Amino acid sequence: MSFAEKMLDQLEAGQLEEAKKSFAWALRKDDDNTLFNLAEQLYGLGFLHQAQRIYLKLLEKYPDEDELKTSLAEIAIDGGHNDEALAYLAQVSPSSPAYVQSLLVAADLYQTEGQFEVTEAKLEEALELAPDEPAVLFALSEYYYMVGKYEKAIPLYIALIRQGYTEFAKVDIAARLGMSYAQSGKFDQALGYLKQVDPQYQTSDVRFQTGLTQLHLGQTKEAIQTLQELIKYDDQYASAYVTLANAYQQLGEYEKALKTAQEGLGVDQYNEQLFSLAAEIASHLGDYELMAKYLKTAHELDPDNLTITLQYSNLLLQQHEYQANVDLLAPLEEEHEVDPQVEWNLAQSYLALEKLAEAGKAFELARPAYQDNPTFLRQLISYYQETGQHDQLLDELERYVELEPTDTEMAELLDSYREF
Repeated sequence: MSFAEKMLDQLEAGQLEEAKKSFAWALRKDDDNTLFNLAEQLYGLGFLHQAQRIYLKLLEKYPDEDELKTSLAEIAIDGGHNDEALAYLAQVSPSSPAYVQSLLVAADLYQTEGQFEVTEAKLEEALELAPDEPAVLFALSEYYYMVGKYEKAIPLYIALIRQGYTEFAKVDIAARLGMSYAQSGKFDQALGYLKQVDPQYQTSDVRFQTGLTQLHLGQTKEAIQTLQELIKYDDQYASAYVTLANAYQQLGEYEKALKTAQEGLGVDQYNEQLFSLAAEIASHLGDYELMAKYLKTAHELDPDNLTITLQYSNLLLQQHEYQANVDLLAPLEEEHEVDPQVEWNLAQSYLALEKLAEAGKAFELARPAYQDNPTFLRQLISYYQETGQHDQLLDELERYVELEPTDTEMAELLDSYREF
């Protein structure tokens, strides 16, 4: 038995002191191939310093062996010594058999530094030089997956499957394909691969994407079952409660939907989307008090979320809480660009509060976006009636009747103002 083998056995047995001694003897007595294999195994086990010592020893003996330089560069990257890694990689010429590997290592380095354009360039160069190399296919597909370029990742993952790889570097390829197809909006293909994922790789993310994909395909009952199983497997996965509640909503099972959303709030009490969803479900059950409570909390959690703010504002209008609505929305007018829906909601509140100057300003700001909206025009007409603006009233009445010619009440009103 070589000293390298003894060391590995001792490490497995937890005999660290004995392993240190065997390592020292291995450096002196074992042949170069044995040492190289030991370095590879030590690197995989996380003993970077010991692996580095072996590679450096071998590099002294074989200064032209570029594979040693790329291995040393990998260790340097792991240690955060990027300049040292670059120095090693710079010594590997494009004509070297180790050049493709050096490109992969360089890509890893630039990715750690956030230089994604350089990372992509290195990986694409590697693919051009070695289009069938599994490590290259995997590295580039994973890069595309990470940055959200799913359409580019898909053919590379498929190429790995065609070479017989169902997994690579402890990554399930079917799971990656399923997730990539789903993110690309190709749900039929996505579900086919997601159902092939090996049980040991059925992570919460995979289970969630499976349920979400089933929902996209109209398989609502199947999605509910998948999401229920996910929650049983991982009851802290907050997004599952949102999607499951939406699935129940699609079936009109609002009580189950509300219960699910409330269970989700028990998991994540700071999730404004869950509060907003719970409020929406409560509206279907006619519980407007609960709806107001949830929307108030959602708005407090994320006051900059305009969708939630408008959802809350619409409820305040419905409940005739006009001053509360003004207090909610008026601060938004200080911003340079205000959503026209905000202005319309403010205009309604100001009009109800008989603050006609403020109502007029808000109506005018909302008007370009809603000038073809009959509901908006009716309210604007009411404002012009209230303020006695005859010419503007006539213009808006004509526009309204043109849009809604069957509304006899407004047509008669128009005729009366024309006569006047």
